Amino acid sequence: MNNSDDKKHNATRRNFLTRAVVAAAAAPLASQAFAKPVESATSATPASTSTSEPFWGKHQGGIATPIQRNTYFMAFDMLTTERTELIALLKAWTEAAAEMASAPAKIDAHPDLAQAPADSGATIGLPNSRLTITFGFGPTLFEKDGVDRFGIAKNRPAALADLPRFNGDQLIPERTGGDISIQASADDAQVVEYALRRMVSLAYGIAKIRWAQNGFTAGFKAGETPRNQMGFKDGTINVPTKDPAQMHQFVWAGDEGPEWMRDGSYMVIRPIRIALEHWDRMKLGFQEETVGRHKYSGAPIGKQHEFDKLDLDATDKDGNLLIAENSHARLAAPESNDGAQILRRAFNYDNGVAQIAERWPPWHQAVTFDAGLLFQCYQRDPRTGFTKMFEKMAKFDMLNQFTTHIGSGLFACPPGAKPGEFIGQKLFA
Repeated sequence: MNNSDDKKHNATRRNFLTRAVVAAAAAPLASQAFAKPVESATSATPASTSTSEPFWGKHQGGIATPIQRNTYFMAFDMLTTERTELIALLKAWTEAAAEMASAPAKIDAHPDLAQAPADSGATIGLPNSRLTITFGFGPTLFEKDGVDRFGIAKNRPAALADLPRFNGDQLIPERTGGDISIQASADDAQVVEYALRRMVSLAYGIAKIRWAQNGFTAGFKAGETPRNQMGFKDGTINVPTKDPAQMHQFVWAGDEGPEWMRDGSYMVIRPIRIALEHWDRMKLGFQEETVGRHKYSGAPIGKQHEFDKLDLDATDKDGNLLIAENSHARLAAPESNDGAQILRRAFNYDNGVAQIAERWPPWHQAVTFDAGLLFQCYQRDPRTGFTKMFEKMAKFDMLNQFTTHIGSGLFACPPGAKPGEFIGQKLFA
């Protein structure tokens, strides 16, 4: 880089910091204005803002929020090593997230035709569509290559332990890890894309995109369990988000970790490619044996209703287990994992097609769907949640012959913020 490039780069960084500091200084006033319709994360939403989810509150939105139809996850790597620049970025991101979640986009009454628009205008006329924006901090934010870039290594929670390499993992480095994650979820795909574009714009010169994945859920009615691309209902057994005791037990971080993470949660996210063409050729009986549930009703094998209790001891007339020993439902059940549970919040994804090596005979190269599951879960501690459950599933689950984990991320999602604060503020106290 020559001297001219250096000057341009430094000027860009200074301009960004100026905007961020101004936004942070204005945060208390602007945030109070946006927060007026909502008193807390659990209060009822007024009819006039029925398409909005609260941003400010005890917990971040997008965790216990009823799942939306679209999501866009993005992991960032920090370019800066300056603590003040990281804090300025988090302030700017927080203020932008609060604004987008609370107020629909407006047309600039006095646009300057000689300047690039301050807003892309992509969501003008669109409702908030229950937009939530959720932030997470990855292990490398605390220490990377042995360097404590931001003076926070001592505050890394024990629960943010690196995930082990699981049996069958084919993780792509470009789809794994990240210093910070941002996930936008809403009922409108353009709303979530707009939210991430705005975050990327604010990060210019300070952080760069590492990897991203968008996703969607099947059309479903409120209270129904969505289906995945394999045709099965996905997420029948889950931590009930409206049960405070179970959410405290399994999802929200408590006194066991640092204070800055109390009332936050730990998120694991893994894009899982599914061999859909191979799966579609399987007999219905084999599909149901593999999953451990009836395809159309969602009921456990041998039962009639989706939410009937799993009977892991039930056998047929010949003494064979009704729910196969290596079925997905059995291996994922709390009864098979010493009671461990996770809050599952998963989306389908479809990236078009890709050339891959098949995992079944004759193992040739093929162009097929680059599609699958954007698996995501929240828990109080990944070591006793996802890792405990998946170590066994990675070895024995019958679904493994159709699925390949191609990416992975682990992030500490701090608690929600109050108006005038920024996400993760106590980490830097």
